[in-house]
Amino acid sequence: MVIKNQKSFIKKLDVPIQFCGDKHMGNRSQVLVEKQKNKKEKTQGKTNTVEVFIMGKSYRVPAGLTIMKAIEYAGYRFIRSCGCRAGFCGACSTIYRIEDQQKLGFDLACQKLVEDKMYLVQLPFVPAVKAEYNIEKMKADESTLISIYPEIARCVSCNTCTKSCPQDIETMKYIQMAVRGDIDRCAEISFDCIQCGLCAMRCPADIKHYHVSQLARRLRGKYLDPRSKDLKKRLKEIIDKKYDAEIEKMMKSSKKDLEKQYTNRKIEAESDGDLGGD
Repeated sequence: MVIKNQKSFIKKLDVPIQFCGDKHMGNRSQVLVEKQKNKKEKTQGKTNTVEVFIMGKSYRVPAGLTIMKAIEYAGYRFIRSCGCRAGFCGACSTIYRIEDQQKLGFDLACQKLVEDKMYLVQLPFVPAVKAEYNIEKMKADESTLISIYPEIARCVSCNTCTKSCPQDIETMKYIQMAVRGDIDRCAEISFDCIQCGLCAMRCPADIKHYHVSQLARRLRGKYLDPRSKDLKKRLKEIIDKKYDAEIEKMMKSSKKDLEKQYTNRKIEAESDGDLGGD
């Protein structure tokens, strides 16, 4: 029983009142409160918990939490290395080790569930230098990627990068495509990259995989993929504020209505099969 208003509860019981500190409590109501407290303690004792180590200090947290939620449960507040919380931004890259296990684990804190005896290391950033280039003055040919990132030629095909990827991307494979100058395949294989940097962190050849793949995708988008036939038209319409009223209406729509609109939307590429459709 949850007691919201103790005074009215005591009045209904019609029992002698005792003064306990700053609370009025009847004999019977006191027993109820004590039983409720004991029940709560028993329930907490049955909660399945695991032991994790954060900055070397031991904490017991409920099983089933993600690493990120476990760290917050332990009382820490994130000021960086915390972004979308949905596995897309790559900000929460984490290294961990389970006690008595030799191998290190690599994952995203917002996706990986805690395990018992897990030692956690949060990474403030990945010190991978990004090359400077002007994509407007570049060409998408076989030598472009290796000329900007020559270290890809040092790849020893150890596949450590692939094993480190939380997105299960064939990282070593797209680096090999980059070495061969195949921009299209490099971009395609790396499309789901979230830029977490775990691959570059472990690479013995000091390759910045995610920077290489980002350049490949930019080159493919600018020079290799067919242009959308409606892109210029759509951009002009946006500048002319053609859709402002519709956007305002969508902002006021319920989640259910938005889901319905999304499901029933017309996709040009699916309806007519033309390349470059929106």
